[in-house]
Order: sequence, then C-alpha cells, then structure tokens
Amino acid sequence: MTQQRSAIRGFVFAVSLVAAVPAMATAADLRDINVGMAITDVPDAGYINLTCAGDKTHRLAEWAQWPTCPAGPDKLTGIRFDYDRATAREGTMVAGHPAVLTVMIDKDARIAALTIETDPKARLYLKKKAFLLGQQAKSRYGEDGWNCTQAQPSGDKQEVGGVFVDERCTKTTDGRAIEIERRLYRELNKDIKEFTDETRITIRRVGS
Repeated sequence: MTQQRSAIRGFVFAVSLVAAVPAMATAADLRDINVGMAITDVPDAGYINLTCAGDKTHRLAEWAQWPTCPAGPDKLTGIRFDYDRATAREGTMVAGHPAVLTVMIDKDARIAALTIETDPKARLYLKKKAFLLGQQAKSRYGEDGWNCTQAQPSGDKQEVGGVFVDERCTKTTDGRAIEIERRLYRELNKDIKEFTDETRITIRRVGS
C-alpha cells in the first residue's frame, strides 16, 4: 500500500496497477502534463526552476518563455523543471523516486516528448532503488506489448548484491512511443559503493 501511494504522487495511476490499461485514455503522463498538449496549457503554478536544457544558466519565469531557449539538432527545445514544494511536499519525486524532468517542445509550441530520469544526486538509500522506477512505469502503461532486450553480465559489468539489470523496453500505445531504460550493475575495479543504478523514461508523441 505504501508503494502504491508513493506511485500515485508521481504518475497518475488507475485504482490499481493491474487496472492501469483501461485508464490510459484519461490518465496524464506526469501530473497535469501530457505529451502532445500545448506547453501554454501547462499551469505555471506548481512548477519551479524552469531552465533551458541547452543552456542551464538560462532560467525562465514561466512556460510561455520557452522560445528564448535554444533548440537542439532535432529542432526541439528542452526545458528542465522541478515541482514546487508548495504543491509537492517531497519535492521533485516520481513514484517515490527523486527525478530529473525535461519536456521537449516543438516549433508549434506542443510537447513532443517528456523525459523522466532518476536523479543521480539522490541519497544512497533512494538511489539503490532507482532501477525499480522502470517497472512502475511499465505497469502504468500496461504490462503487455513491451519489446525488451536484456544484456547479461560481462567482463566489465557485474551484479550488485546478486542483481544485474541492463534493460531497454519499448512500446507504442495511445499515440505515444515509450522507451524505458533500466540499469543496475557495478563496473569492475571500482569501489563497492560506486555502481550504476538508474531509470530513464522517454515518452514521445508518435511522429515527433
């Protein structure tokens, strides 16, 4: 129950993870943000630290200032953002995980993509669970229909506490192309406390 309550704070899950598939048509991708919506429809209240992904020294006062950020080679403009603690007491958390959030905006001022990454600067006890966010995201978009590839331990990548994860999963559903990357491993010749544990979720509008 505790895990489910934490998940609801980040993703808008259905009543239960098993019942997530029927709710997909109405659930948002992240809070009140949906891939494909106009960036000007995202409320300013509840979000802080809007920063150009291509120029982290350039901060924005509101979403409407997005054209002042530089576009990337793909002609999309990235904006990183945090949750305002006034509306999210625990800060920028997704399903109980500290996260780095980025929206990618196209020339028509619509959200072409959303990226959710576990925060590499999170405290160790939270970072150790970072690879689990990918599993929660897969449940959010339905357990079936994923195309996954899983690498195996190799000479330079080994298990952490008997667990090894180096997985990439993709799925297209409801006009979205979703990619989930999960990693948990330790590189040889590094301190036992130095390990890779992360999830990266990319949700793109099909055709973007």
